[in-house]
Amino acid sequence: MNKFKAVRVGRFSTLIHQKVILTIAVFFFLLLVVFLLSTGMGETFFNPWIVAKTVLGYGDSFHELVINSFRLPRIVMALLVGMSLGVAGAILQGLVRNPLAAPDMMGITGGASVGVVLFLSLFSNKSNSLTVSIEWMPVSAFLGALLVTLILYMLSWKKGVSPLTLVLVGVGLWAITKAFTTLFMVLGPIYQASQANIWITGTVYGANWRNIAVLAPITFVLLIISFVLSRIINIHELGEDLAQNAGSKVQKHRLLLLILCTGLVGSAVAFAGGIGFVGLMAPHIARRLVGSSFGALLPLTALIGALLVIIADTIGRTAFLPVEVPAGVFTAAIGAPYFIFLLFRSKK
Repeated sequence: MNKFKAVRVGRFSTLIHQKVILTIAVFFFLLLVVFLLSTGMGETFFNPWIVAKTVLGYGDSFHELVINSFRLPRIVMALLVGMSLGVAGAILQGLVRNPLAAPDMMGITGGASVGVVLFLSLFSNKSNSLTVSIEWMPVSAFLGALLVTLILYMLSWKKGVSPLTLVLVGVGLWAITKAFTTLFMVLGPIYQASQANIWITGTVYGANWRNIAVLAPITFVLLIISFVLSRIINIHELGEDLAQNAGSKVQKHRLLLLILCTGLVGSAVAFAGGIGFVGLMAPHIARRLVGSSFGALLPLTALIGALLVIIADTIGRTAFLPVEVPAGVFTAAIGAPYFIFLLFRSKK
């Protein structure tokens, strides 16, 4: 028992393994270091001390312009997107009890992409400027992801929803959403913009504080809900029969968790496009470090997801100057071989 520490918040209390606390603290510190280093990197390098002073409001006008106006928004966007995609992937893997499950593999990311491309097609003028507020774009992404999620749930239903059927139907929906995304790009007024293809690959280029003001509250609320529901996911990992015997309303909880994933993925895709494989890799890395209990797994997955996207974006915007490579290229370059490795290891 001396390895555990009691944590109490109001009427709620829990026991947390000291190793978990230490691991999360280490990754939080690592994320802070990467955050400062990434913000300082670019055509002009600023050391972490200058970055920290500028972020806290003590930098000169030049530092504030470059760091606060140009670099910091995209770093914060990468952090929020990575946390959302990582946690969504962890929830899906626990929900379907399949280590290969991920939002982009099951069509949820594709549904959000269709929603955003359709939104841009319908509400863009001839100069590719939006005719409505960008604050509606996360709504469109969420609706696209939600529609795919509901179709996924209905097609998987047969006296309940089985995890295996969810995965198989999800792969089919992923292919369909890719086709619809391409179709709307060709037919809509944004087909001339190469930016659309870059967005589909996944990038935080062009992020600004207005985008973050929309995304940040959505992300933090959904993450808190995810952490609160971690016990439900733990019960689902026991299997349907044991979960029902433990008093879980299995089908209702599955639908609730799918909608929660939809919100996380839809909001992230709305502003960063389809950054792939983060929802696959981050939960696996976290699971190797703290085990499969979701009370510890979800917070660490959020930190690792943020690290992956920030590092991928930093490499993309600094390694090939003056050309910028979308972050999704690097997450896919790492994630695709890792996915093949998981397939080989899990082939039985």
